[in-house]
Amino acid sequence: MDDFESLSHTKWECKYHIVFIPKYRRKVLYGELKKHLGEIFHKLARQKESRIEEGHLMSDHVHMMIAIPPKYAVSQVVGYIKGKSAIQLARSYGEPKRSFVGQHFWARSHFVSTARSDEAVICEYIRTQEEEDQRIEQLKLRY
Repeated sequence: MDDFESLSHTKWECKYHIVFIPKYRRKVLYGELKKHLGEIFHKLARQKESRIEEGHLMSDHVHMMIAIPPKYAVSQVVGYIKGKSAIQLARSYGEPKRSFVGQHFWARSHFVSTARSDEAVICEYIRTQEEEDQRIEQLKLRY
């Protein structure tokens, strides 16, 4: 029972593999934006009492393994992270005099899968995803 998190009346271990993309799957998650986004995601997850255990930002999508308390719906936490991060990105990298209400950075959808028995496999997949994508691209260029 030591591996479980605690709320006032609950012991829990709820981990999810989440994947989401920028709108139109634009390849915009590079350079300084990539560094800045990781910090933003961790801060926003903590605000919802959640913890990002593993994460990787690809050029056109985000992978994360996140622990979310059972008192929150997964879609609520993911929506919060996507919405608030889009606002922060717009304020940091957008045009300074524009109003950011109604602007969309992330696509509306996301993928979620529970991760209990295969948690180690998913974390390894998240860590090595970029290398695997590069290897596949190299194979495509040869043919």
